[in-house]
Amino acid sequence: MTGLERRPGRSREPLSVLVVDDSAVVRQILKRILAANGIRVTSAPDPIIAMQKIAGSRPDVIVLDLEMPRMDGLTFLRRLAASEPIPVVVCSSFAARGSETALTALEQGALDIVAKPRVGVKSFLEESATLIVDAVRAAHESRGRRRAGRAPLRLPGARPARPRAGRAGVLAIGASTGGTEALREIVEVLPPDAPGLVVVQHMPAGFTRALAERLNRSAEVEVREAESGDEVRNGRVLIAPGDRHMRLERTGAGYAVDVFGGPLVSRHRPSVDVLFNSVAQAAGSDAVGAILTGMGDDGARGLLEMRRAGAGTLAQSEDSCVVFGMPKAAIERGAVDEVVPLDRLVERLLARAGAPARGRSA
Repeated sequence: MTGLERRPGRSREPLSVLVVDDSAVVRQILKRILAANGIRVTSAPDPIIAMQKIAGSRPDVIVLDLEMPRMDGLTFLRRLAASEPIPVVVCSSFAARGSETALTALEQGALDIVAKPRVGVKSFLEESATLIVDAVRAAHESRGRRRAGRAPLRLPGARPARPRAGRAGVLAIGASTGGTEALREIVEVLPPDAPGLVVVQHMPAGFTRALAERLNRSAEVEVREAESGDEVRNGRVLIAPGDRHMRLERTGAGYAVDVFGGPLVSRHRPSVDVLFNSVAQAAGSDAVGAILTGMGDDGARGLLEMRRAGAGTLAQSEDSCVVFGMPKAAIERGAVDEVVPLDRLVERLLARAGAPARGRSA
């Protein structure tokens, strides 16, 4: 047992969540939202009391604030990982400092982020009820630890990968729960002349810029939060801003992105389906797409459109995903022609694009 699965005899019990937040208002709102969805909720005003409650009754998921008295959230997260590995969803603020701290929490084992503004928190949380419930359920379904495979897997009955003439102009990736760390492993080994990469990672507004800046410091390629008009070119990674859709557009002989608002698509903004559909239309066979770890089915329809347009299409393997929902949905739709463990994704993306692989994954 990894510590993340339900223990024997508890399978019929409702999902249990411990909310750790020093705000009584936040605790009350989260309890009401989660309880309305059949989730059993307890709460603690700080990590010290939370540890006492965990000792008495282990929850399935923890929703954790990061700025609290007596012990900060990161310290609690480190102690939790060392002694009682329980899936954690961070509930943090929009502030720049909070964004950086939340990304550190993801690196240290938290699975998702729910944004919490410093003002108007009550109405925001109530409006974000679906997002909060989805994040908690995805954390509960998480595999908890990756077991990277050693070779790409062929799908039964899938057509073989077609030889490509020259290099693909665009790589496209979609990810959700567990995706920030998967992206880090991919982006950090991209060679500096890799084809341009466009990314949708489900994250709140304010956090995608911090993610892009952090990846940019550790990568050989340029990584930036996308703005409308940004050119997609070799050696550049463009990440869709939180709460904004991103689509690919043809610009003469090249490509650029458009960033825009609009309704949720496949329950998300930014949506992987929006990006992948636009890549299918704008780039067709001049693209390679990959769908990574995450809950739900965002990206499955768009990846199918990419495959129908002649693009190479990959999915992260189940044993290397934190949550296999999005890749599984794409596979079941017939959108995927190759399933690849995370530690081989860069190699296979570049090979399918007709570009040489370098770095750890080569």
